[in-house]
Amino acid sequence: MSGTPVETQGSLSERLFWRFTVLVLVLYALLPVAWLTSLSLKPSGDLTDRHFFPRAISLEHYAAVLTDPQFPAALGNSLGIGLIATGISVALATLAAYAIVRLRFPGRRAVLIGALAVAMFPPIAVIGPLFDLWRLLGLFDTWLGLILPYISLTLPLAIWTIAAFFREIPWELEQAARVDGATRMQAFRLVILPLVAPGVFASAILVFIFAWNDFLFAAALTSTTDSRTVPVAIAFFTGSSRFDQPTGSIAAASVLVTLPVVALVLAFQRRIVAGLTAGAVKG
Repeated sequence: MSGTPVETQGSLSERLFWRFTVLVLVLYALLPVAWLTSLSLKPSGDLTDRHFFPRAISLEHYAAVLTDPQFPAALGNSLGIGLIATGISVALATLAAYAIVRLRFPGRRAVLIGALAVAMFPPIAVIGPLFDLWRLLGLFDTWLGLILPYISLTLPLAIWTIAAFFREIPWELEQAARVDGATRMQAFRLVILPLVAPGVFASAILVFIFAWNDFLFAAALTSTTDSRTVPVAIAFFTGSSRFDQPTGSIAAASVLVTLPVVALVLAFQRRIVAGLTAGAVKG
């Protein structure tokens, strides 16, 4: 009886400690976002002051960004390229993960190791050769020239994420479907695929975020607004004169670009966490 209050007090202090730690980390992570939002709402004359919060709220930078013709074009490029790359990458990763987990063939582990090696390879190392190859093949400054690298770099992550879900599925369900007369493809499409939908969804979100936020490939493999994505378009913002820094416009555009990603993560955070932690615990 005497040990119960001590244990209760200890558990309470531990919970308070972790809540305080999480709060500090969240505030630390949100501080740059808050500062960026504050800059985007300041009038042009107040951008150089030292006040964290704007003394007067102005939407002039948002109006300038939305009326800039290169920003809507870049927004469309980012959305189109991201969706196409996500769809192809997730579709290929789903089939590859099923084959790796369900089928037995020589070199199965080598495929997984190779996918992991590709994921760990530094992207900056391939920019130079890829630039020359794309110029030779006519893929420079095209949607396809960005979609192909995005698929190559995100496919390993998608395979590992979806494969973790496939490992948790009892394969007796597929066998039962086969006994009932379904083909392997029908069993995969009607029985197995709905069960791995959370992993597929989580992978799709991660792939789309990578394609949406990429700056390296978009900056090196594009030169015009035909395929330039939002991160690169923001870097090309200029002030009204050569002495005017486009700080407010860059901040406003960054907030507009960040909002869809934040909303996507907040709306589907449970699916993302489930997809990333699948297979982490057995029992």
